[in-house]
Amino acid sequence: MSGFVHLHTHTEYSLLDGCCRLDGLIQRAVELDMPAIAITDHGAMYGVIEFYKKAREQGIKPIIGCEVYVAPRCRTQREPKIDENAYHLVLLAEDNQGYRNLLSLVTRSHLEGFYY
Repeated sequence: MSGFVHLHTHTEYSLLDGCCRLDGLIQRAVELDMPAIAITDHGAMYGVIEFYKKAREQGIKPIIGCEVYVAPRCRTQREPKIDENAYHLVLLAEDNQGYRNLLSLVTRSHLEGFYY
């Protein structure tokens, strides 16, 4: 059994980047004897249910996450030249509560965020 697990993986559902198809990603994890793999799409969680089901079917432990954009000051403060240099943060859910928290954060970002 391989001890390596990808904890930062973008799929076809990732915003702005990522082209890895879920079936191919999971199949490659099986081929490499990985015990688990994470999905951390940019700013989106559209593929997590499909990912979870397909990974479990193949005996791979699915790790749900998201690569979020962090506002330099506050998501509601939007001043050019100050707030255009945001950075990213990879968040992984440890349990169902963590998954629900990620859903809440990503939903709020879609409704209240996304500047630059």
